[in-house]
Amino acid sequence: MESNVKWYKEASIKRTLSSLEKNNMKGYFIKTRDQLIKLLDQLIPDGTRIGVGDSVTLLELGVLDYIRNRNVYFLDKYKPDLTRDEKREIYINNFDTDTFLSSTNALTEKGELFNIDGNGSRVAPLIYGPHQVIIIAGTNKIVQSHEDAVKRVRQYAAPIDAKRLGKHTPCTKIGYCVDCSHKDRICNDFLTITGQFIKDRIKVILIDETLGY
Repeated sequence: MESNVKWYKEASIKRTLSSLEKNNMKGYFIKTRDQLIKLLDQLIPDGTRIGVGDSVTLLELGVLDYIRNRNVYFLDKYKPDLTRDEKREIYINNFDTDTFLSSTNALTEKGELFNIDGNGSRVAPLIYGPHQVIIIAGTNKIVQSHEDAVKRVRQYAAPIDAKRLGKHTPCTKIGYCVDCSHKDRICNDFLTITGQFIKDRIKVILIDETLGY
């Protein structure tokens, strides 16, 4: 990476981590996947209950297989052949986990987490329930402002995710959001987290990669 671009990126990461701290959220910056596993080993004790939100980032990093191989009780929403009722039970039980793992659709330099969800099962435990929430995100998710976050998610991440999920919304045809009212719409729940009462309940691990959408 060209030195001036590297300087700009590092300054943005530093501002973001500082803002997370001011907002009572713990920020980490790591460069490799090996460092990620070592950090998760420290943050997640054996024998605890773990839930996850739907996340391409977690899949790309192999985090789900890592959890499956840990000595923990994993509420695995990705098990094959789960019925709708069984999946809903997992979503409800996620509120009573020791750790909930997810990514975020966008993270501002002001230390705000911004997410859009279809049915709320991913974003709801971020707000309340789990004793610890661990957000894992590539540095590509960092934006300057809340307005930039909304634009990033609605005009970039959401259309791609709708395509991944096999939805038939207008954005999967034209490649951008038109604020539709389609029955397959995944932009139903908009969540901005600007801080926490419980210090470091939310931990954000930034990894020096381009991950997810």
